[in-house]
Amino acid sequence: MALAKETIGNYEGTGSTIDLPGRVEVLGAPVDPWTMEQTVEATDALIKEGRFAHLIGVNADKLLQMRDDPEMDACVRRCEIVNADGASMVMAAKKLGVDLPERVAGIDLMWELCGLAEREGHSVYLLGAKAEVVAKTAEVLSERYPKMVLAGYRDGYFGEDEFDAVVAEVEQAEPDIVFVGITSPKKERLIERFRELGAKGAFVGVGGSFDVVSGNIPRAPMWMQRANLEWLFRMMQEPKRLVKRYVVGNTRFYMLLRKESKRSKAND
Repeated sequence: MALAKETIGNYEGTGSTIDLPGRVEVLGAPVDPWTMEQTVEATDALIKEGRFAHLIGVNADKLLQMRDDPEMDACVRRCEIVNADGASMVMAAKKLGVDLPERVAGIDLMWELCGLAEREGHSVYLLGAKAEVVAKTAEVLSERYPKMVLAGYRDGYFGEDEFDAVVAEVEQAEPDIVFVGITSPKKERLIERFRELGAKGAFVGVGGSFDVVSGNIPRAPMWMQRANLEWLFRMMQEPKRLVKRYVVGNTRFYMLLRKESKRSKAND
């Protein structure tokens, strides 16, 4: 089902018009049915227009968070760009007959947006993780993208009562793209606080990507990524933290999909 979308669509005044497919729904979650290339292009346009943009990835876990937490549901629906960050979402879309071209994983989007920043002169800020991890991430990105402007970085160890001070610190650096490597729902609440305080630029939630980029935690080998088993690799790396999320969460997700699939077939 296509949804009306006011914040993203046809872009004017950026040298070209970007025609993007309208937002769709998968199991009740809004998703922009865009490729990686389209997502990067839309982000570039938003930055050049001097607008605020919250980029979020929806996977099975995020979808369940939306169902359990009205605040998270409202937050995702406010986001300017919502990607399918999970093979489960692409699989569910296919089963339900929703056109969703590909998965746009947060860490892969991070690499692509750094490439964009280097090409277009956008500055980047890294916010999150432990101090040594974010510092190493900054080093790795600077080596890979030597012409990219790194506006600054800081760790993610602060309370919600410090949000305004963190916003002021980041805004002083005037970044165009801010990668936020903090766990949910703190990450989403922080980015929305940037919105409320009038920030400009693209704010991209990247979860634990800093740990992977820095080498602190390995990423699943390519064969597991292609086989849609990256979740299993992650669970093996952090079993105490992720077993419940993936075993219980994935079971619940597939039960929802099965129910919706049966309902859709009954209505055909």
